[in-house]
Amino acid sequence: MTGELARAKARLDRLRLYPRPVSIRGVRMLTLPWLFRLPRMRRYDGYALPWTILLRDRPGSGTASEDLVCHELCHVWQMQHHPLRVFRAWLTVPYEQNPYELEARRAVENTKILS
Repeated sequence: MTGELARAKARLDRLRLYPRPVSIRGVRMLTLPWLFRLPRMRRYDGYALPWTILLRDRPGSGTASEDLVCHELCHVWQMQHHPLRVFRAWLTVPYEQNPYELEARRAVENTKILS
């Protein structure tokens, strides 16, 4: 799984969203399909926590695309720089309007490699 993280980091390193590049040192990716069967988690394919990315499917299969890993790693990056702000936004702003969610979506779009 370190290859997926390294590729996502390379994509995010092209952006200048924060003063320091995202660190993948100590970041783990876990595949937990049962977690995404819980009622509040069903709409997600991935979820980021500080230093941990949770995925519904194994990277490279099912819904766990390279774009999803990049998106979730962007959330890890956000938490590396503004953990309290990210948490506060998660508590107070609707998902569709959350500035950190929108930023992660833009990061994926701005780093897509066109074939």
